[in-house]
Parts: sequence; structure tokens; C-alpha cells
Amino acid sequence: MKKLIFIVATITGLSLTNIACAQIAVVVSAKSPATGLNKEQTAALFLGKSSQLPGAGAPVLVDQGETSEVRKNFYGKVADKTPAQVKAIWARLVFSGKSTPPKEASSSADVKKLVAANPDAVGYIEKSAVDPSVKVLLEID
Repeated sequence: MKKLIFIVATITGLSLTNIACAQIAVVVSAKSPATGLNKEQTAALFLGKSSQLPGAGAPVLVDQGETSEVRKNFYGKVADKTPAQVKAIWARLVFSGKSTPPKEASSSADVKKLVAANPDAVGYIEKSAVDPSVKVLLEID
């Protein structure tokens, strides 16, 4: 009986973790003139294919840490890429001198702090971390 309870609790916990990580918000400073993005525009920005944030100009990209579950979910849902694929894309862009990779922040709180302080910055955080200091350009389920 204890084993069954442990299994059910573990499965429930894993399900809740996936639900919590499932909703991501692409955000800019509340002061940014940018008004919105779609998935394709977001993927183009974060994969170095575009250097323009619609309505705002050249953005400063802010990424989650390399091992972050939010990062894994973001790139999987927006670009259908794994973190290793994204790393390889940026390595080629940097090597060729075509682009500079996004800044890395260690958590959604750090991403939010960097983005809120810079009207040119764009990043992604858990939707639950959104507050009035940032504006949501895209919600990803």
C-alpha cells in the first residue's frame, strides 16, 4: 500500500511539474514600444535569423540558463529544437561572425529583472512569474 501511494504521489508531482513548466511568456519591459510576436517571429529572433523586434528595433535577447527546464520547453515549443540543436546553431552564427548569442540569466526572476530594466531586451519566463514590470508579447502553452 505504501508503495502504491508513493507511485501515485510521484506521478502526480511529475504531472504538476510539467503543467507548471508548460506555460511560458515571451516578455519585454513594460516601457518597450513592442506590441506582440507570433511563434515564427519569436523563433527567428532566438535562433539568430532575425535581428528586429517588430515595433521596437534591434533587441537584446535574454535566454534562460543552458540546463533550464524552461529553456528546454521554450525552444521545443517555439522552434521544435532541442537545447543541443540551439547551441549548435548559435555556435555557427558566432563562428561566422554573423551574430552574438543571447545573454544568459540563471532564472526567470533574473530574466525578468534584466528585461524590465532594458526597453530593448526580450526574454522568456514562466507565465506565473509575469508582473507589471514586464509586458507579454506571446504566451506559449
